[in-house]
Formats: sequence, C-alpha cells, structure tokens
Amino acid sequence: MPPIPLGETSSADDDRLRVLVAAIREESIRAAGVHASLVRLRAEALQIALDEIARSRSRTTREREMPVRSLALEIAVATQSHDLTVQRELSDAHTLTEKFAATVDALEEGRIGVRHAQAILETGIVIDDDATRAGWEQVVLARAERDSPGRVRAFGRELAESVHPVGMTVRHARAAVTRGVSVRDLADGMAELSVILPATVAYGIRDRLRRQAAAIRAAAVEAEGDGTAAAEAPTPRVHAPEAPAPRIQAPEAAEGRIRTHETSAGAIGPTPNAGPSDTRTLAQIGADVCADLLLTATPAVDPTDDSVCPGGLGAIRGHVQVTVPVLTLLGRADTGASIDGLTPIDPDTARRLAAQAPGWDRVLCDPVTGSVLEVDRYAPTTSQRRFLAARDRHCRAPGCRAPIVRCQIDHNHEAHEGGPTRLDNLCHLCVRHHTLKTETEWTVTQESDGTLRFRSPLGQEHHERVPSRVVFVPDADPPPF
Repeated sequence: MPPIPLGETSSADDDRLRVLVAAIREESIRAAGVHASLVRLRAEALQIALDEIARSRSRTTREREMPVRSLALEIAVATQSHDLTVQRELSDAHTLTEKFAATVDALEEGRIGVRHAQAILETGIVIDDDATRAGWEQVVLARAERDSPGRVRAFGRELAESVHPVGMTVRHARAAVTRGVSVRDLADGMAELSVILPATVAYGIRDRLRRQAAAIRAAAVEAEGDGTAAAEAPTPRVHAPEAPAPRIQAPEAAEGRIRTHETSAGAIGPTPNAGPSDTRTLAQIGADVCADLLLTATPAVDPTDDSVCPGGLGAIRGHVQVTVPVLTLLGRADTGASIDGLTPIDPDTARRLAAQAPGWDRVLCDPVTGSVLEVDRYAPTTSQRRFLAARDRHCRAPGCRAPIVRCQIDHNHEAHEGGPTRLDNLCHLCVRHHTLKTETEWTVTQESDGTLRFRSPLGQEHHERVPSRVVFVPDADPPPF
C-alpha cells in the first residue's frame, strides 16, 4: 500500500470519521435530552422545598431558607457534589422551567445543547417582562439552533439590551450590588484573583497597570542604554513585615508539619530589579505592580481612627495560614506545602513565610495513618482550637472545602443538650453548614478516629473521614527484596 501524503487520509479513514462524527452528533442530542430531564427533576424538587417555605410561618430569612439548603445537601450527598453547586443548579433549573420553557423543550428535543441553554439563561434573565422575554427567547432560540454558544450569548446580550424595558441606569445600580472579590485556585501553586467592579473602574485599573508596566520597562531600557546600575530603577516589590526567624526542630518520633499562623502574605516570587536583568513581560510586570499596590497601599478614604483600627487601614496587612511538612521546611522534600490546607504553594515561598512568621505550631502526625497526635501549645482552650484546625483543615460537611478561617467550631452533640467540649465532640463547619445543622434535622456524630457520620432528614448517611496528612516521598534506597 503506497504511503498517504501528509495532510491526507485514506477513504477508509474518511468513512470511519464520518461514522464517528455522526455518532458524536447522536450522542450529543441524547445527552441534551438527559440534561433536560435533569432540569425538570431539579425544578420539581426545588418546587417542593419552595412550597414548604410558603407554608412556613417564620419571618426570619435564615429559617425560611432551610428547606432549600437541606434539599441541596441531600442531593449533594447522593451525587457526591457540593451543596452550593447543587443549589445553583436547582435555581437555574427552576428559572429555566418557569421563564424559558421553550428553551427546555428545545434542549429535550436535541435542537440545542447544554451550553446554548446556559447562554440563553444568562443573557435573558435580565428581562423582567414575561411577554418581552418570551418574544426575545423565540428569536434567540432560532439563532441557537444554527450557531455556536458563544455567538448566541453575544447575540442574546445585544438583543436583550435593545428590548429591555428597564433603563441602563436602574439596571447598573442593581448590578453594582453584586461587586466583590473572589479567588479561584489554579495549578502549580497559582491562583486567579477576580474583582467584580463597574466596567469603567475595571478598565481604568487595567489601563493604569499597563501604563505603569510600560513606564517600568522604559526605565529599564533607559538604564541599560545609560549603563547605570539596575538599582536606580527599582521594580515595586511585595514586602512582608519583618519578623524573627523561628528555630526549626524536626520531630523525633513522628512525621511533622509546621503550620504557620496568621503569616503575612509575602512576595509572590522572584521579582528582579528593573534594569538590564529584568526579563519580565509587560503582563508579568503589571501583575506584580497590582499585587504590590493591593498589599501595601493605603486607601484614599480612611474612615477609621486609632481606637477602631490602630495605624489606619494602611497598617492592615494580608495574612495567610501556611501548612508545610517538616522535611519540606528543611529543604529535604519538595511537596506538601499549602494555604489553609487547600491550595498548594511552592516550597520556597512556604519556607520564606515560615521564617518570617511571628508564630507557628509544630503538628505531630502519625507516620502511617496521618492522624494528628499532638499540637505544641499550652493553654487548653487554645490547644483544642489548634488541634481541630490541624486535623480538620477545612469545613467537614460533605463535599465542602471552605477553609478554616471561614469556619466555626461545632459541638456535634449540642452543648445546650449536655454535649461535652471535648475533641471527640468538636469539628469545624462553615457558617452555612453550621447553621443548617443547627436549624434543621441534619445530625452529626463523631467516631473515635475523628470520622463524622452525617444523617440527613431523609435518612441518608454519609461518613466524612479525617483529611489525610500522609505524604509519600521517593525512597532513594533500593527495596529489601
């Protein structure tokens, strides 16, 4: 058989690809139908919870939310999901069935895909008038049946803007309430910081950072041309407060971790001085300047005084809690360091923060099971808190990863019912799940090894084991066999 030229395929391959493309299309249509079925099931389940809320006589918002929260956690346990994700899915499903029924029908028939439906939901939800929204939906659906989700989203947003009965001023004021800051974990010890702001402010910030980065680059080029020292054009740095370096001793009888408390967030990485040695891109310089400004600058408006905030807002520094194995801290291993027990960070940063930390704990762990054996603190109440923080690492509710700093310590057997304040009756729960456990029929019991047994109002049981702290490292010695 003669070789096939590069870029060409045989007729047999073409036939096989046609079959595969057709099969992918058919499976995609089937998957769209399955998703539509899920949408209807979720909407029906949420409606039952909403009916229960409607029958409730409570006037407090928190108590009225409990049926929905409890339902979300029921489904989360059944599907190995996070209940906040489930609650968003329930809300989206209910909105789709109530306000975009034609879209759900099209999804069920396979005329559009899941991402098309999501684009229609996101761009059409801003239209409050039912009749206007129904007309808008028909036009956008026709577009969705022949175009990609990205184009449908852009088309739907533009069309919604043109037919929206409420003016932009009112809608912008309403949207401005949603502004906030969030962090999304990325790979290799990085994270994405997102800030929701009015568009003019956001684009203004980006422009200023780009201009500052360009100025730093221009200064570096000029310094290189003049032959001046690199130190004459310093690059903004992120500084951590000075603190004496702790003396580090490795545990003698068990694997250990050093957990630094309230460690100030330090430099984000090696940031050389601007000048001939500065090889950063403009984007990297902009990110470094942004971090420097956010961590060290003083707000233009400071309503505080020394009695409320000594030193003012500019004296406040960012803090993170870093957990690092002793072997990594000593430079003998390269894994295991993390922020709040969740986000991995590089060992060099962990060692620098530990050296600058005003205080840290030595956490002794069993080398086989990874369970916490001891935390070096003396005051009993404080010691209990530190033990629980080292053991739990995050919220212990099913599927939840809320860090310790956003959690509360819960008595599994309620204190007002005689539950003791002992380590085998305490665990960390975030505010959401602590409230759910207190206000609903969800119960939690703790076993001797720290495993939590959650029981739902519908009778589901979920065992939440203690997060493992065992870290496997390469063994340089050959096996004894």
